[in-house]
Amino acid sequence: MAGIEQRLDELEERITKSSFRQTKGKANEVNYWVFDYAPEQELIVRERISYLKSKDFKTAEGFDLVVYDLYDLIIAHLREKNFMEKCGQMEEKRGITKVATAIQRSLKITDKDNLLVQYIAEHTPEQSVVFLTGMGKCYPLLQSTEVFNKILYNMPPTFAKVPMVLFYPGTYTEQELILFNEYHEDNYYRAFRLVR
Repeated sequence: MAGIEQRLDELEERITKSSFRQTKGKANEVNYWVFDYAPEQELIVRERISYLKSKDFKTAEGFDLVVYDLYDLIIAHLREKNFMEKCGQMEEKRGITKVATAIQRSLKITDKDNLLVQYIAEHTPEQSVVFLTGMGKCYPLLQSTEVFNKILYNMPPTFAKVPMVLFYPGTYTEQELILFNEYHEDNYYRAFRLVR
């Protein structure tokens, strides 16, 4: 595997190609991608995402780069509902698993009116590339397979061609997700590695 800086350069090159934004992939499948990286490279990846976010892709390439930190979205929801203190109390009494279940229920993760889906759909222009970040911070409140199965696959049909890139601190083999290169999540086959 190439070094992280080279891989991030390749990522930028890939997202600027019009073919990347027109789902002309292996067989016009869903336009979902994973950029995996060693967890210790988190700060390098964050810095590059921040740099890319500051660029004017709309003028130069004809698309918006939209970045959603999933952890920040969850925390914003909890604050809006005044649930932060309740989550802390619940974790003390019942453990993190119960907190994760309660948060997912509050976000309606399994419902058709999933609040994360609604937020992303309402704030994403049609001609966009979407970066989803914060997976390491979300664990165990939200796992990557839930992002794919309960968020991305529930996006409105108008978003089928919008490329969505999940930044993953760990390893994705296009079959297996290993968060932090330690925790095996459910197998997943329908997203592609963006850069090898």
